[in-house]
Amino acid sequence: MNKAIIAIDKSHSFRVCLAISTKMVEDARKVHQTSPLATAALGRVLTGAGLMGLQLKNKQDKLTIQFKGDGPAGEILVTANGGGSVKGYIHNPDVDLPLKENGKLDVGGAVGTGTLTVIKDLGFREPYIGKIDLVSGEIGEDLTAYFFLSEQQSSSVALGVKINTDCTTLAAGGMIIQMLPDGSPEAADALEKLLEEMTPISSLIEETVTQSAGKTEEAVIDSLLERIFKPLPDAFSVERLEYRDIGWDCDCSVERLEQVVISIGSKDLSEIIEEDEKAELVCQFCRTKYQFDKEHLEMLLAESMQKEGKI
Repeated sequence: MNKAIIAIDKSHSFRVCLAISTKMVEDARKVHQTSPLATAALGRVLTGAGLMGLQLKNKQDKLTIQFKGDGPAGEILVTANGGGSVKGYIHNPDVDLPLKENGKLDVGGAVGTGTLTVIKDLGFREPYIGKIDLVSGEIGEDLTAYFFLSEQQSSSVALGVKINTDCTTLAAGGMIIQMLPDGSPEAADALEKLLEEMTPISSLIEETVTQSAGKTEEAVIDSLLERIFKPLPDAFSVERLEYRDIGWDCDCSVERLEQVVISIGSKDLSEIIEEDEKAELVCQFCRTKYQFDKEHLEMLLAESMQKEGKI
Protein backbone atom coordinates (compact mmCIF):
# COMPACT_ATOMS: atom_id res chain seq x y z
CA MET A 1 0.00 0.00 0.00
CA ASN A 2 0.92 3.67 -0.41
CA LYS A 3 -0.55 6.17 2.01
CA ALA A 4 0.68 9.08 4.11
CA ILE A 5 -0.77 10.95 7.06
CA ILE A 6 0.08 14.37 8.45
CA ALA A 7 -0.57 14.95 12.15
CA ILE A 8 0.18 17.38 14.96
CA ASP A 9 0.41 16.87 18.69
CA LYS A 10 -2.20 18.26 21.06
CA SER A 11 0.18 20.92 22.42
CA HIS A 12 1.27 22.01 18.92
CA SER A 13 4.86 21.27 19.82
CA PHE A 14 5.65 19.01 16.86
CA ARG A 15 4.35 17.88 13.49
CA VAL A 16 4.46 14.36 12.04
CA CYS A 17 4.51 13.17 8.43
CA LEU A 18 4.19 9.38 8.32
CA ALA A 19 4.00 7.14 5.25
CA ILE A 20 3.65 3.50 4.28
CA SER A 21 5.38 3.22 0.91
CA THR A 22 5.62 -0.52 0.31
CA LYS A 23 4.02 -0.46 -3.14
CA MET A 24 6.10 2.53 -4.27
CA VAL A 25 9.34 0.80 -3.31
CA GLU A 26 8.21 -2.44 -4.93
CA ASP A 27 7.30 -0.54 -8.11
CA ALA A 28 10.82 0.93 -8.16
CA ARG A 29 12.33 -2.52 -7.56
CA LYS A 30 10.47 -3.91 -10.55
CA VAL A 31 11.48 -1.02 -12.80
CA HIS A 32 15.18 -1.13 -11.92
CA GLN A 33 15.46 -4.86 -11.07
CA THR A 34 17.34 -3.98 -7.90
CA SER A 35 19.20 -6.30 -5.56
CA PRO A 36 17.88 -6.45 -1.97
CA LEU A 37 20.55 -3.97 -0.83
CA ALA A 38 19.82 -1.59 -3.71
CA THR A 39 16.08 -1.87 -3.00
CA ALA A 40 16.69 -0.89 0.63
CA ALA A 41 18.93 2.05 -0.28
CA LEU A 42 16.77 3.40 -3.10
CA GLY A 43 13.58 2.69 -1.15
CA ARG A 44 14.73 4.75 1.82
CA VAL A 45 15.60 7.71 -0.42
CA LEU A 46 12.31 7.41 -2.33
CA THR A 47 10.35 7.43 0.93
CA GLY A 48 12.35 10.27 2.46
CA ALA A 49 11.98 12.39 -0.67
CA GLY A 50 8.27 11.59 -0.85
CA LEU A 51 7.74 12.72 2.74
CA MET A 52 9.69 15.92 2.11
CA GLY A 53 7.67 16.50 -1.05
CA LEU A 54 4.44 16.35 0.92
CA GLN A 55 5.76 19.20 3.07
CA LEU A 56 5.98 21.53 0.05
CA LYS A 57 3.26 24.18 -0.13
CA ASN A 58 2.07 23.59 -3.70
CA LYS A 59 1.49 20.40 -5.69
CA GLN A 60 3.67 21.70 -8.55
CA ASP A 61 6.60 22.45 -6.23
CA LYS A 62 9.30 19.80 -6.48
CA LEU A 63 12.53 18.71 -4.93
CA THR A 64 15.48 16.56 -5.91
CA ILE A 65 17.60 14.58 -3.47
CA GLN A 66 21.02 13.30 -4.50
CA PHE A 67 23.15 10.93 -2.43
CA LYS A 68 26.59 10.88 -4.00
CA GLY A 69 28.96 8.60 -2.11
CA ASP A 70 32.11 6.64 -2.88
CA GLY A 71 30.47 3.29 -2.07
CA PRO A 72 29.55 0.62 -4.64
CA ALA A 73 25.94 1.82 -4.92
CA GLY A 74 27.06 4.98 -6.71
CA GLU A 75 24.70 7.92 -7.06
CA ILE A 76 21.11 7.70 -5.81
CA LEU A 77 18.88 10.40 -7.30
CA VAL A 78 15.20 10.92 -6.47
CA THR A 79 12.70 13.65 -7.33
CA ALA A 80 9.33 14.27 -5.67
CA ASN A 81 6.63 16.91 -5.85
CA GLY A 82 3.99 18.37 -3.57
CA GLY A 83 1.36 16.08 -5.06
CA GLY A 84 3.02 12.91 -3.79
CA SER A 85 4.58 11.76 -7.08
CA VAL A 86 8.04 10.23 -6.64
CA LYS A 87 10.61 8.75 -9.04
CA GLY A 88 14.27 7.85 -8.79
CA TYR A 89 17.17 5.59 -9.67
CA ILE A 90 20.31 4.05 -8.20
CA HIS A 91 23.46 3.98 -10.31
CA ASN A 92 24.32 0.38 -9.43
CA PRO A 93 21.08 -1.59 -9.06
CA ASP A 94 23.06 -4.82 -8.55
CA VAL A 95 25.05 -3.65 -5.52
CA ASP A 96 25.61 -6.39 -2.94
CA LEU A 97 27.55 -6.48 0.33
CA PRO A 98 27.68 -8.87 3.30
CA LEU A 99 25.09 -8.22 6.01
CA LYS A 100 26.18 -6.14 8.98
CA GLU A 101 26.92 -7.83 12.32
CA ASN A 102 23.34 -7.17 13.46
CA GLY A 103 21.99 -8.98 10.40
CA LYS A 104 20.80 -5.80 8.67
CA LEU A 105 21.47 -4.77 5.07
CA ASP A 106 24.56 -2.53 4.90
CA VAL A 107 23.05 0.57 3.26
CA GLY A 108 25.70 2.82 4.80
CA GLY A 109 28.46 0.68 3.33
CA ALA A 110 26.77 0.70 -0.07
CA VAL A 111 26.51 4.49 -0.08
CA GLY A 112 29.89 5.23 1.51
CA THR A 113 31.20 8.71 2.29
CA GLY A 114 30.26 11.71 0.20
CA THR A 115 27.60 14.39 -0.01
CA LEU A 116 23.85 14.85 0.22
CA THR A 117 22.35 17.58 -1.94
CA VAL A 118 18.74 18.79 -1.79
CA ILE A 119 17.40 21.05 -4.54
CA LYS A 120 13.98 22.67 -4.07
CA ASP A 121 12.22 24.24 -7.04
CA LEU A 122 9.49 26.39 -5.54
CA GLY A 123 8.66 28.43 -8.63
CA PHE A 124 11.14 31.22 -7.93
CA ARG A 125 13.82 32.38 -10.35
CA GLU A 126 16.50 30.35 -8.59
CA PRO A 127 16.04 27.01 -6.79
CA TYR A 128 17.09 26.53 -3.17
CA ILE A 129 20.14 24.26 -2.88
CA GLY A 130 21.34 22.71 0.38
CA LYS A 131 24.39 20.46 0.62
CA ILE A 132 26.02 18.60 3.51
CA ASP A 133 28.58 15.85 4.00
CA LEU A 134 27.05 12.45 4.62
CA VAL A 135 26.88 11.46 8.28
CA SER A 136 26.56 7.70 7.88
CA GLY A 137 25.11 6.86 4.46
CA GLU A 138 22.14 5.25 6.24
CA ILE A 139 19.80 7.85 4.62
CA GLY A 140 17.57 8.62 7.63
CA GLU A 141 20.45 9.91 9.75
CA ASP A 142 21.74 11.94 6.81
CA LEU A 143 18.36 13.59 6.19
CA THR A 144 18.05 14.36 9.91
CA ALA A 145 21.43 16.11 9.72
CA TYR A 146 20.38 17.94 6.56
CA PHE A 147 17.32 19.44 8.25
CA PHE A 148 19.43 20.63 11.18
CA LEU A 149 22.42 21.95 9.23
CA SER A 150 20.78 23.35 6.09
CA GLU A 151 17.32 24.34 7.26
CA GLN A 152 17.99 24.92 10.98
CA GLN A 153 15.08 22.61 11.71
CA SER A 154 15.13 20.21 14.65
CA SER A 155 13.84 17.02 13.06
CA SER A 156 14.04 13.27 13.25
CA VAL A 157 13.82 11.09 10.14
CA ALA A 158 13.15 7.36 10.38
CA LEU A 159 13.16 5.27 7.20
CA GLY A 160 13.00 1.53 6.65
CA VAL A 161 12.67 -1.14 3.99
CA LYS A 162 12.17 -4.81 4.78
CA ILE A 163 12.82 -7.42 2.08
CA ASN A 164 11.03 -10.74 1.51
CA THR A 165 12.97 -13.99 1.05
CA ASP A 166 12.06 -13.81 -2.65
CA CYS A 167 13.70 -10.34 -2.81
CA THR A 168 10.40 -8.45 -3.17
CA THR A 169 9.48 -5.61 -0.83
CA LEU A 170 7.80 -6.84 2.35
CA ALA A 171 7.36 -3.49 4.11
CA ALA A 172 8.58 0.05 3.55
CA GLY A 173 7.85 3.46 4.99
CA GLY A 174 9.12 6.37 6.96
CA MET A 175 8.41 9.24 9.27
CA ILE A 176 9.58 12.82 9.72
CA ILE A 177 8.98 14.48 13.10
CA GLN A 178 9.67 18.21 13.25
CA MET A 179 9.59 20.46 16.28
CA LEU A 180 7.46 23.56 15.82
CA PRO A 181 8.37 27.11 16.93
CA ASP A 182 7.86 27.52 20.68
CA GLY A 183 7.45 23.77 21.05
CA SER A 184 7.49 22.44 24.59
CA PRO A 185 10.89 21.21 25.89
CA GLU A 186 8.95 18.44 27.65
CA ALA A 187 7.60 17.32 24.27
CA ALA A 188 11.14 17.18 22.88
CA ASP A 189 12.27 15.06 25.83
CA ALA A 190 9.28 12.72 25.45
CA LEU A 191 9.98 12.31 21.73
CA GLU A 192 13.65 11.57 22.35
CA LYS A 193 12.71 8.77 24.75
CA LEU A 194 10.07 7.47 22.31
CA LEU A 195 12.53 7.30 19.41
CA GLU A 196 15.23 5.62 21.50
CA GLU A 197 12.84 2.79 22.40
CA MET A 198 10.93 2.57 19.10
CA THR A 199 10.87 -0.66 17.10
CA PRO A 200 12.32 -0.22 13.56
CA ILE A 201 9.64 1.41 11.45
CA SER A 202 9.65 -1.29 8.75
CA SER A 203 8.85 -3.91 11.40
CA LEU A 204 6.06 -1.73 12.81
CA ILE A 205 4.60 -1.37 9.32
CA GLU A 206 4.77 -5.11 8.66
CA GLU A 207 3.03 -5.91 11.96
CA THR A 208 0.39 -3.20 11.57
CA VAL A 209 -0.51 -4.16 7.99
CA THR A 210 -0.76 -7.83 8.98
CA GLN A 211 -3.01 -7.06 11.94
CA SER A 212 -5.16 -4.68 9.89
CA ALA A 213 -6.02 -7.10 7.07
CA GLY A 214 -9.22 -6.06 5.32
CA LYS A 215 -9.12 -2.47 6.57
CA THR A 216 -8.84 0.64 4.39
CA GLU A 217 -5.46 2.26 3.81
CA GLU A 218 -6.57 5.19 5.95
CA ALA A 219 -7.46 2.87 8.81
CA VAL A 220 -4.13 1.08 8.51
CA ILE A 221 -2.03 4.23 8.70
CA ASP A 222 -4.22 5.53 11.53
CA SER A 223 -3.36 2.35 13.42
CA LEU A 224 0.33 2.80 12.68
CA LEU A 225 0.27 6.41 13.90
CA GLU A 226 -1.50 5.40 17.11
CA ARG A 227 0.89 2.53 17.67
CA ILE A 228 4.00 4.69 17.30
CA PHE A 229 2.88 7.57 19.53
CA LYS A 230 0.83 5.68 22.12
CA PRO A 231 3.70 5.82 24.72
CA LEU A 232 3.64 9.64 24.78
CA PRO A 233 1.94 11.47 27.67
CA ASP A 234 -1.63 12.52 26.88
CA ALA A 235 -0.57 16.18 26.67
CA PHE A 236 1.42 15.31 23.54
CA SER A 237 -0.98 12.83 21.90
CA VAL A 238 -1.15 13.24 18.13
CA GLU A 239 -4.17 14.31 16.10
CA ARG A 240 -4.65 13.68 12.38
CA LEU A 241 -4.69 16.68 10.07
CA GLU A 242 -5.01 15.01 6.66
CA TYR A 243 -4.34 11.92 4.58
CA ARG A 244 -2.10 12.20 1.52
CA ASP A 245 -1.31 9.92 -1.39
CA ILE A 246 2.27 9.01 -2.22
CA GLY A 247 3.51 6.76 -5.01
CA TRP A 248 5.81 5.98 -7.90
CA ASP A 249 5.07 8.17 -10.93
CA CYS A 250 7.41 9.04 -13.79
CA ASP A 251 6.33 11.98 -15.94
CA CYS A 252 8.70 11.36 -18.85
CA SER A 253 7.31 11.87 -22.36
CA VAL A 254 8.33 12.12 -26.01
CA GLU A 255 8.28 15.91 -25.68
CA ARG A 256 10.69 15.86 -22.73
CA LEU A 257 13.08 13.51 -24.51
CA GLU A 258 12.92 15.68 -27.64
CA GLN A 259 14.35 18.52 -25.58
CA VAL A 260 17.17 16.23 -24.46
CA VAL A 261 17.98 15.43 -28.10
CA ILE A 262 17.89 19.11 -29.05
CA SER A 263 20.23 19.95 -26.17
CA ILE A 264 22.91 17.72 -27.72
CA GLY A 265 23.58 20.50 -30.23
CA SER A 266 23.29 20.59 -34.00
CA LYS A 267 26.85 19.40 -34.66
CA ASP A 268 26.58 16.17 -32.67
CA LEU A 269 22.99 15.64 -33.78
CA SER A 270 24.04 15.89 -37.44
CA GLU A 271 26.68 13.22 -36.84
CA ILE A 272 24.10 10.88 -35.28
CA ILE A 273 21.83 11.33 -38.30
CA GLU A 274 24.67 10.70 -40.77
CA GLU A 275 26.15 7.69 -38.97
CA ASP A 276 23.14 5.94 -37.38
CA GLU A 277 20.02 7.49 -38.96
CA LYS A 278 18.19 6.83 -35.68
CA ALA A 279 18.53 7.18 -31.93
CA GLU A 280 17.22 5.46 -28.82
CA LEU A 281 16.92 7.27 -25.51
CA VAL A 282 16.09 5.55 -22.24
CA CYS A 283 14.50 7.40 -19.30
CA GLN A 284 16.89 6.90 -16.39
CA PHE A 285 13.98 6.95 -13.93
CA CYS A 286 11.49 4.46 -15.42
CA ARG A 287 13.63 2.74 -18.11
CA THR A 288 11.08 3.52 -20.86
CA LYS A 289 12.70 3.47 -24.30
CA TYR A 290 12.02 6.21 -26.84
CA GLN A 291 12.84 5.63 -30.53
CA PHE A 292 13.66 8.51 -32.87
CA ASP A 293 13.84 7.73 -36.61
CA LYS A 294 15.77 9.77 -39.19
CA GLU A 295 12.81 11.98 -40.09
CA HIS A 296 12.14 12.78 -36.42
CA LEU A 297 15.82 13.57 -35.80
CA GLU A 298 15.97 15.86 -38.85
CA MET A 299 12.99 17.79 -37.49
CA LEU A 300 14.77 18.17 -34.14
CA LEU A 301 17.99 19.17 -35.92
CA ALA A 302 16.14 22.01 -37.65
CA GLU A 303 14.81 23.17 -34.28
CA SER A 304 18.27 22.94 -32.75
CA MET A 305 19.83 24.97 -35.56
CA GLN A 306 17.09 27.57 -35.24
CA LYS A 307 17.84 27.93 -31.51
CA GLU A 308 21.53 28.30 -32.29
CA GLY A 309 20.75 30.99 -34.89
CA LYS A 310 22.12 28.93 -37.77
CA ILE A 311 18.93 29.16 -39.84
